[in-house]
Amino acid sequence: MKKLFFLAVFMLSTSAFAQDYYYKMTTMRATPGKLLELIDLLKEDMKNHNALGMREPFLMRHSQGDHWDLLMIYPIGTTLSGHFTDNAIKKRKASKTQDQPYGSDYYDYISFQEEQIVTGPDFVDFNKRFKQYGYYHVEIFQALAGKQKELLKEREMENVYLNEIKRDDNLIFTKVMGGEADIFTIGFYRDIKHYAESADIPIEVENKAAKVAGFESVYTIGSYLRSLLLEHHDTLAGAVRKD
Repeated sequence: MKKLFFLAVFMLSTSAFAQDYYYKMTTMRATPGKLLELIDLLKEDMKNHNALGMREPFLMRHSQGDHWDLLMIYPIGTTLSGHFTDNAIKKRKASKTQDQPYGSDYYDYISFQEEQIVTGPDFVDFNKRFKQYGYYHVEIFQALAGKQKELLKEREMENVYLNEIKRDDNLIFTKVMGGEADIFTIGFYRDIKHYAESADIPIEVENKAAKVAGFESVYTIGSYLRSLLLEHHDTLAGAVRKD
């Protein structure tokens, strides 16, 4: 196991993986009975972002799994400094859903909201995937104490595994501040049928791919991941487009 693990670490250290762009992740649970109204409010506000000089966020709706209803991902940039200028804050507050003051009308639609700043992949890749695909597998991880780096390596190893079985890898986002999660990963699919296609891959192919990635076998991927985790939530979700 150790030999294979260090081989995987070496492979990953020479890969193109990089966390060089900042994003704000916001999970929302709607007030009971107001989910559709909240979605309409967010969609209408997204149309105004360009006019306000703001980047357009990406929004998805939970279909099964976790306790949140909506996840919004707001691209920040390659640095955080511009996000916290007076002008940038003023623009967001001019919207109807971003950085709203305590007690504003927006929170009539919200039972729970959590915001977190993370680093993630280059915006070009991020933007391309969200525009191309409309169905997502979202996994949210909280590592055991001292296991954050190893959890990140495990996520990278799983991307090697996915590439070996000819599946697209997941985008990985790591915590900077806020929230409980240490890592988010998002897999991109056309629909649930596309997501389920991996069930047709022969076990021999999966097992070989797992070993190339550094796992003992395909059967140990889940147990190794679980050994690193305090909490794990995963969700299937669909895109919410502004149009």
